[in-house]
Amino acid sequence: MSKLKIMETALRDGHQSLIATRLKTEEILPILEKMDQAGYHAMEVWGGATFDACIRFLNEDPWERLREIRKRVKNTKLQMLLRGQNLLGYRHYGDDVVEKFVEKSIENGIDIIRIFDALNDYRNVRTSVEATKKYGGHAQVCIAYTTSEVHTVDYYVEKVREIGAMGADSICIKDMAGILLPNVAYELIRRIKEVSDLPVQLHTHCTSGIASMLYMKAVEAGVDIIDTGISPFSGGTAQPSTEVFAQVFKGHERDPKLDLDILAEIADYFKPIKEKYRAEGILNPKVMDTEPKTLKYQVPGGMLSNLLSQLEGQGAADKYEDVLNEIPRVRRDLGYPPLVTPLSQMVGTQSVFNVLTGSRYKVVPKEIRDYVMGMYGQSPAPVDEEIKKIIIGDETPIDHRPADDIEPEFEKITGEIGELAKSEEDVLMYALFPENAKKFLDNRGKPQVEEYHINLVI
Repeated sequence: MSKLKIMETALRDGHQSLIATRLKTEEILPILEKMDQAGYHAMEVWGGATFDACIRFLNEDPWERLREIRKRVKNTKLQMLLRGQNLLGYRHYGDDVVEKFVEKSIENGIDIIRIFDALNDYRNVRTSVEATKKYGGHAQVCIAYTTSEVHTVDYYVEKVREIGAMGADSICIKDMAGILLPNVAYELIRRIKEVSDLPVQLHTHCTSGIASMLYMKAVEAGVDIIDTGISPFSGGTAQPSTEVFAQVFKGHERDPKLDLDILAEIADYFKPIKEKYRAEGILNPKVMDTEPKTLKYQVPGGMLSNLLSQLEGQGAADKYEDVLNEIPRVRRDLGYPPLVTPLSQMVGTQSVFNVLTGSRYKVVPKEIRDYVMGMYGQSPAPVDEEIKKIIIGDETPIDHRPADDIEPEFEKITGEIGELAKSEEDVLMYALFPENAKKFLDNRGKPQVEEYHINLVI
């Protein structure tokens, strides 16, 4: 078998999962040359919540972060995560905006774009895949993994055929909740290898406690690439440790040949940074807990803690188990959507409403109504007819690609933001996060005045 390849997640999913995406650019840049020497296949550095967190919490330009990373990383591919037609936002964008965002991501330094759709509706990834190929990037398409009556190994094998037909360069099994069982993974990977020559990458989280066992079985089955995080940003709701797998496979026929001494230096660099966030309370101890209930409820770790926080805010923490039991019922009602952004938040919120009101679907968020109307794409299985009647009455859901209803909008958005935008990258920032981007762009370049309070002693 070929050498096992490793993608390092610390600079994106690792700190997104453990410290709410709070790593600052100034904390990332000093270690990059060392990371570039470690022997990684790729480093995940962008996408997901990093873009939003930069402008919302850190007062940083995410495009500038990417450019600065690219300047320092000469030998290792840079990878990002993209939510298909949603890009990094929470609505579908026009095809022109999607293409422009992909173009600028590659132009500013990204090599590999990992693209997924929450419903595995590949109509919603077509434009981003085509744009990635057009501008010279590597298009990796995901199967968002979940389990249900319809989400069988055969189902995923058919999805892999679709991925190959659309011209993807590689496949990612995206196990966002950490629920892919080792023996199932072995069968799935072997079956994928029978129908596709594309490289297979596996992404998981340690939330449920099975991630390392999963990876061992996946490597045995012939997976090409696994996602790991340097030890300070591994475990809990993040990925397994990079150093562990580099050591376990040292001398093995699939040895990833990472430099263990350099990995130790990288870990030593990040340890005090992690401790700083622990001391500040940003690293919540709960995210390091193992939660086997994940295997039963299929709820990602971050979603579990968010649900508990919502219920505590309503004075209804005692309803936590009731909500967890309601989530599988809501998933069944809605055609078994995978619990990944934005569907995880939507299903969780609907479950909370169902429990707290004491009447199922008495309160229905707009997002759930849009989902039933087909505005997010095609559900994996049909929505329950009675529930559909409650939510949308006699209206007829759309059956075409949702973005087909969106007119070209980049020019309009450019006009909206006006002179605040100095580049197309600025326009895209505003397109994705209008309120926060406008505030960021308006304040850019202005002196940051600190307030000092003088106590006068008379």
